[in-house]
Amino acid sequence: MQNYLEIDSLEALERLLDSEGVIARCAFQCIDFYDVPRAIERIYSDCIFMGCRIPESMMRGVDNRCYLFPSLRKPFNTFPPRLYDAQTLYAGYDPRCEASFRECYDTRVYRHYVGKGKISSDISEMLARALHDHSISDALHEMLARYDERKVVAVMGGHAVLRTDENYVKIALISKLLTEQGYLMLSGGGPGAMEATHLGAWMAGREVWELYEAVEMLIEAPCYKDADWLSSAFEVIERYPRRKDFCSIGIPTWFYGHEPATPFASHIAKYFDNSVREDGLLAVAKGGVIYTPGSAGTMQEIFQDAAQNHYETFGFASPMVFFGEEYWTKQVPVYELLEKLQQQGKYRNLLLSITDDIESVVEHILSFGSAA
Repeated sequence: MQNYLEIDSLEALERLLDSEGVIARCAFQCIDFYDVPRAIERIYSDCIFMGCRIPESMMRGVDNRCYLFPSLRKPFNTFPPRLYDAQTLYAGYDPRCEASFRECYDTRVYRHYVGKGKISSDISEMLARALHDHSISDALHEMLARYDERKVVAVMGGHAVLRTDENYVKIALISKLLTEQGYLMLSGGGPGAMEATHLGAWMAGREVWELYEAVEMLIEAPCYKDADWLSSAFEVIERYPRRKDFCSIGIPTWFYGHEPATPFASHIAKYFDNSVREDGLLAVAKGGVIYTPGSAGTMQEIFQDAAQNHYETFGFASPMVFFGEEYWTKQVPVYELLEKLQQQGKYRNLLLSITDDIESVVEHILSFGSAA
């Protein structure tokens, strides 16, 4: 049986309506059918309508094999038809007025989320969140399908990395180089090492000195807790518009909503459920994961990734590249532990490497991506 054809824009609906006969096995997402009068007279069979506005007269042509899911009344869209970006996530925020952050879309959703409870007893709330996250996952995988799976790479590292930290620039350079080689860079979508990942991808196709100039603009607010952290990012975005050929995906969560999502991610898959987000981020990074210095969250990701690689959960193991020899062997000696466990047979299939060199990180990732 054929898959459902997803229709998530009026343009896609207009193209569909140019065909003749019964409209069957289509999934309509957030479509306002009031805006397309010729859609009202058609016959619909075995279709799914998610968060759509449907005139009562149109219902005569909707057979009993169709499913209708109304949008629940929440401050967020139950069925987002596509991934967020800086404009949609921060809708209502004016970089010239820092106070406007308190009333932008992202903050209002976070305030609602905390008010209802991270685990809410309100069944409609939990259902709405699950439906939202399902739609985000659907949109995420639609975008990932445009890329070779071995060229989807994640960077993991601490949210506390300052913009003034030398590792911030190094991570941005790694991401810039890989993006220019056709790789899609992912991260948890927050500040610190995550922001550096998306800044590098945002600056892909530009001169290195432009990246350094962008960093100089950002270091006026080194930490995400600083008042101008977000506005300075929007200043860089305005000065250096993204080259359309280069994208990156941030995958943040309202579970850690006190950490603002970086606007440098061209696409933002923001989730309510952190477990879905965390597992999904590692699952889709089939081109490898680059581990930069981080704390508890990064430790969790390392061993979760190691388990996926050990079992070859997604068909094959991917590189685990540790950036920062002194950190990963002395301060947090997890690299030697993984090596030892692999030698003992406790882990199998781990493609481990460690380096302090930007070019070596890129080389490890490129060699895996070209080996398929």
